[in-house]
Amino acid sequence: MKIIGILLVPLTSMVVLWGVITAVTATESLELREYKTLWTNLRHPAYKLINEIQRERLVSAKHLRHMAAQPAVETQRSRTDAAEITFRRLSDNSKDRSEEIRTQVNAVYTQLNRLDVIRGEIDTSLSDRLHAVESYDAIVDTLFGLHRRVALIDDIPIYEQSRVVIDMSYAKELLTREQAIALGPTTAAERRTFTQIVGNRRFLVDQALGELDPPLRDPQVTLITSATYQRMRMMEDQIISGRSPNDWLSVTEELAESFQDVQMRASANLNARADPVADEVLNRAHLLAGTALVLVIVSIVFSLRMGNRLSRELGALRLAALEVAQERLPHVVGKLRGGERVELPEVSVASSTVEIDDVGQAFSTVQQTAVEAAIGQARLNDGVGHVFRNLARRSQTLLHRQRIQLEDMQHRATDPDALEDLFKLDHLTTRMRRHAEGLIILSGATPGRGWSRPVPLLDVARGAAAEVEDYPRVTVEPMSGQRLAGPVVGDVIHLVAELIENATVYSPAHTQVIVRGEEAARGFVFEVEDRGLGMSAEVLADLNERLASPPEFDLADSDRLGLFVVSRLAARHDIRVTLRGSPYGGTTAIVLIPAEHVADPDPEPHVKEPARPMRVVRSE
Repeated sequence: MKIIGILLVPLTSMVVLWGVITAVTATESLELREYKTLWTNLRHPAYKLINEIQRERLVSAKHLRHMAAQPAVETQRSRTDAAEITFRRLSDNSKDRSEEIRTQVNAVYTQLNRLDVIRGEIDTSLSDRLHAVESYDAIVDTLFGLHRRVALIDDIPIYEQSRVVIDMSYAKELLTREQAIALGPTTAAERRTFTQIVGNRRFLVDQALGELDPPLRDPQVTLITSATYQRMRMMEDQIISGRSPNDWLSVTEELAESFQDVQMRASANLNARADPVADEVLNRAHLLAGTALVLVIVSIVFSLRMGNRLSRELGALRLAALEVAQERLPHVVGKLRGGERVELPEVSVASSTVEIDDVGQAFSTVQQTAVEAAIGQARLNDGVGHVFRNLARRSQTLLHRQRIQLEDMQHRATDPDALEDLFKLDHLTTRMRRHAEGLIILSGATPGRGWSRPVPLLDVARGAAAEVEDYPRVTVEPMSGQRLAGPVVGDVIHLVAELIENATVYSPAHTQVIVRGEEAARGFVFEVEDRGLGMSAEVLADLNERLASPPEFDLADSDRLGLFVVSRLAARHDIRVTLRGSPYGGTTAIVLIPAEHVADPDPEPHVKEPARPMRVVRSE
């Protein structure tokens, strides 16, 4: 009873799976056979109705140009009505196969109900030529929507070819639209519409030909490469330029009939392909069902003998592995990061199966190796942090002494060229100081630079721009007078300077980097915008994720030290940094400083009015 209880669920699942495979495969065969029924009741009568509507549209266009008498129009309308009646009668047999098909067929009915209105507008001259053609176009578009809906089939090759054949049929529809518009001299609006239709048809034909398989493509290629088709393309160019070719109607009539014959043969070819595929699917269903049944029987016999023992041993191994992965290793790694010592017991699983026992021993080895690697990594990170911190502190001491000497030399310098060189050295020292602070940040410590009083945010932006090598390219736009709290001034200057430097490095040397600032509802926003080549959406998403959740510093990823420093500084003060594309093609960095770090502007001092008016004296 225990064996049966253990094996009941998987064996039942296998039986159900066997039934599902059989039912699904057989259903697929029936759906393929239904494809032929839908062709007979929906697609074929729809093609005939489209053909008659195309002819009625043409004769109506002739009538509006006084090229066709009313009896000819009435004759064609009668043929269209007959095709409509046939379509409605046959579509009633298959429109309820699915909700999607029923919705599309009802949409076709709605458009067909407008035929009397369209005809009345033409007869009473209330509709111009272009409006009449477009009214018929709307009816045909819904019929082609029905074609695309009905052409869905589980066999991918047939579906792909059917979709392309429908596109080619629609190209023929576009040709008949051109034919109706350009029967004679055209207006500017008609030529614009004609030009759009020509472009769409040519694109559709070029795209579809490459996707057809040879039996369906060869007749299409023969038609497209014919002299008549090339002549028609030349006539299209003439009509677009404002001329009216004399034999436009005859050439397009011949091509429209040829297109119709080729598309109908292609559609019939695809319809014939569905039956052999359905038979093959049904045979495959029988084979799969028989094979699955044999496998079910074999599985039952084998499972009764081996299932009980293996399930117990594997269950014990699973529990041990889950304990290691979900509890023991995370607990050990947490202790190691806190500097504590750990001892690991081995993973033991009582098993009479050699393979399961080996897996248990392997888990013990993996556990020990992971802990040793975590210990080594923790020691390495701590050592690297100490190295970074010591190097940075020494560099800061030397740079501080260097700045004092440079300031003294600047005060004593009298030569303008020498003074300019001293200023360049002072700027270089400022940049070196920022890089030293970057090492301190990488080590996990806090740089010592800070201010005791709030600093205007405009001065913060200018200070950040001054720490960049290519500072002449940086434009700091005027901004409101809000001030930044002194304890965070140094870190914000460092953060914005890293973003500005990145913008100058990854943008052409002749372009500007713009720094803007404005008050926001939740604080103050800096924008650093470059006009470089920009980044892809995937790269932007990756960088924004790193900025939002600073990762552990990776020594191998030294190319992104600036990004790591920015993320560390932003996380320290709850600052949000976001990268996005710029309208100029480059990248914009947005820095949102929380409101708790931003103070109101200094109150403007009251200026006392002068006792007497001042007079400006201009010299000659």
